[in-house]
Amino acid sequence: MYSASINNSVFTVEKSNGSIKVNDIFFQWDITKTGDYHYQVVFEEKSFNLELVSIDQESKTVILKLNNKPCEIQIKDKFDLLLDKLGLNMATSTAAKDIKAPMPGLIFDIKVKEGDEVKKGDPVLILEAMKMENILKSPGDGTVQAIKIKKGESVEKNQVLIQF
Repeated sequence: MYSASINNSVFTVEKSNGSIKVNDIFFQWDITKTGDYHYQVVFEEKSFNLELVSIDQESKTVILKLNNKPCEIQIKDKFDLLLDKLGLNMATSTAAKDIKAPMPGLIFDIKVKEGDEVKKGDPVLILEAMKMENILKSPGDGTVQAIKIKKGESVEKNQVLIQF
């Protein structure tokens, strides 16, 4: 069993016998890969374009575009759900970690400077990738120790951008 959070709505997701059950309702859809990171999804006789923008395995976040509208999905597996239930959630630590590029791109803007105090969720920079501006936010509370990039610079996936 999984939990998926989309725009403050939480859904339970289960995979069973080749079908997917969301909130105890079985869904039948056809998914066809149309290119790298691009898919065509047909659900209830409606067609949707799906583009996988990025996957952050550390934070278990998937960013995709559904019919060119960005969507962020936070996923929890059965172990995350058990830790939450036991009150042992590892995410309770609010100390910020280094921010790494989730994908190759171009630094469009830097919103912080060295020495700035940031809170979890504060925007720290904008990364332009695949013709889309991605706002990278602080993963926790902390002080910006070093900014390893400059505005207009190209970066590679997993390159350290900001250190806390």
